[in-house]
Amino acid sequence: MSRIGVFVCHCGMNIEETVDTRLVAKTLKEYPGVVHAEDYDYMCSEIGQQKIREAIVEHNLDGVVVASCTPNMHQETFRNAAEEAGLNRYRLEVANIREQVSWVHSDRQVATEKAIRMARAAVEKVRGDDDLEPIAVEHETRCLVIGGGISGIQAAVDVANSGHEVILVEKDPSIGGHMAQLSVTFPTLDCAQCILTPRMVEASRHPNIELLTYSEVVKVAGFMGNYEVTIRKNPTYVDTDKCNLCDKCSEVCPVSVKEEFNEGLSERKAIYLPFEQAIPSSYVLDENACLGVKPIRCGLCQDVCDVGAIDYDMAPEMITQKVGAIIVATGYDLYDPSHLTEYGGGKYPDVVTSLQFERMVHPSGPMKGQLRRPSDGRPVKRIAFVHCAGSRDPGRHNPYCSRICCTYTAKQALLFKKGVPDGVGSVFYIDIRTDGKGYEEFAQGIISGKRIRYIRGKVAKVVDEGDHLTAWGADTLSGKRMEIDVDLVVLAMAMVPSEGTAELAKTLHINVDENGFLKEAHPKLRPVETTTAGVFIAGTAQGPKDIPDSVAQGSAAAAKAIAILAADKLSHSPEVAAVNEELCSGCGICATVCPYDAIKIERSGIAVVNDILCFGCGICAASCPAGAIEVKNERHMQIEEMIGVALGSEK
Repeated sequence: MSRIGVFVCHCGMNIEETVDTRLVAKTLKEYPGVVHAEDYDYMCSEIGQQKIREAIVEHNLDGVVVASCTPNMHQETFRNAAEEAGLNRYRLEVANIREQVSWVHSDRQVATEKAIRMARAAVEKVRGDDDLEPIAVEHETRCLVIGGGISGIQAAVDVANSGHEVILVEKDPSIGGHMAQLSVTFPTLDCAQCILTPRMVEASRHPNIELLTYSEVVKVAGFMGNYEVTIRKNPTYVDTDKCNLCDKCSEVCPVSVKEEFNEGLSERKAIYLPFEQAIPSSYVLDENACLGVKPIRCGLCQDVCDVGAIDYDMAPEMITQKVGAIIVATGYDLYDPSHLTEYGGGKYPDVVTSLQFERMVHPSGPMKGQLRRPSDGRPVKRIAFVHCAGSRDPGRHNPYCSRICCTYTAKQALLFKKGVPDGVGSVFYIDIRTDGKGYEEFAQGIISGKRIRYIRGKVAKVVDEGDHLTAWGADTLSGKRMEIDVDLVVLAMAMVPSEGTAELAKTLHINVDENGFLKEAHPKLRPVETTTAGVFIAGTAQGPKDIPDSVAQGSAAAAKAIAILAADKLSHSPEVAAVNEELCSGCGICATVCPYDAIKIERSGIAVVNDILCFGCGICAASCPAGAIEVKNERHMQIEEMIGVALGSEK
């Protein structure tokens, strides 16, 4: 006869407000096999854990159920406490009566009844649990970092400095990300390149970092500590080691296209240097823009290359590497301005995005810091800055705040006034949100300086009047309608996940949130971890944030990865699938549906599970027509018993 203890957590008022936890404990005390039941304010506290340890010893418990919040939060905490008292850690189960009961119900009686049934179901599960031992796993000591912006660079350098090898993969021809496009950074107005370039150089020259630019991760297999990744390195058609940056190739190239680094405000040739501080410092041939590489239809660039750096025979290269941990720092894109038809986004050339404005005021940008209208080149004297362009608009665009727009708009307005002292700048805002260290003082200094006019209200539309633009809006403080004639409209565009984020998330078996950003395992306690062990996220891939937060997350993800890479051995859960060879017919359905490629059909015709690859998801068990495969401690009989008591049957 089982001797099971049940511990019901109040979770402060999170559970107790909706669930009568005392009644749950009292009811479970009468349930067959339960020899001890009690409730407490916070079971996860040291006092709560001590109650579990003491009860295991005092009542000689062979199973424990904790009715509390999600097992994702504290199952390990409770299992550690049980193990300290001499109980096998896999004979402790968690009944989630917070997220699945108290948070989704308002009727206290209904919620309490549901909590009782869920606790009983957990008792039935633990009654059938076996003693298991973690599986010790050897692992790789190399780390993969996906994304070469400031967050990915920081993560790569931190891991490399710990003595571990790093593969840094960037899809663009150069590392640096969007930070490389900025003029200065707030609130200190430091030169963005002066901060970023040394870190880019450090990453490129670090002996422990292998830099793969113009490359993409196309396949990931394996598990924490033993991932096998396939990377496609796209051809640049230029030998980086030979290129001497003479620019002769670009001079003779007959093709011109919009330049990405300058956000389409200038043109580049089909063979080009991504930007002056690019790393690798080499020209790149854009196959999509070139007149033709295979077959060669031009060849002028190769003809003038004195050092023979141009190689039309380059082909995509597939690289397979084994790594122990993966950090994803794929950054952000700006919301497509063409969606903002009311502002003429993507239609009027003098309606520009915040990043385009950064390039316009940059000393080495397409205008050499001299503000001119993109449409006709005339000097800019009047600007309307529009906050929340595509943000905080759940009805039409994105519901979330992009966090940094208020502060960088203040910076851009200040740069405008410094460059054009007699210029007139108007900032339309809903409210001011400046949440970083020193940001409020920075923004308020600009607002209170009276050099920039701040108008509380949204712009309704922007009209092209031919020789100028008119911004139609309203001042909600004065209640007056406003029509402001300007030379330029700058949209503080929403930050959105970078292109390809959803596909990469599927490749890595990680989740995205409702807005498409990579989803963390827990927003407070595990902000850089994902639900896939060994895969971490950092920077704006996880959501809108500024440079300091992106750098901090890069270092945090690196620390998590280093903990895996530096371990002697890793521990893998033993709660994996197991095959009953007497029932197995070798049909192969389980191997077909397994998302982790953990099951193979041997020559004997029997399915065999690789315990190291298996994550115990149970898809195989649900698919097997003969019932020949089950997950340890989640056997068919256990599940049936759990369903029975959850539906109200009595023992």
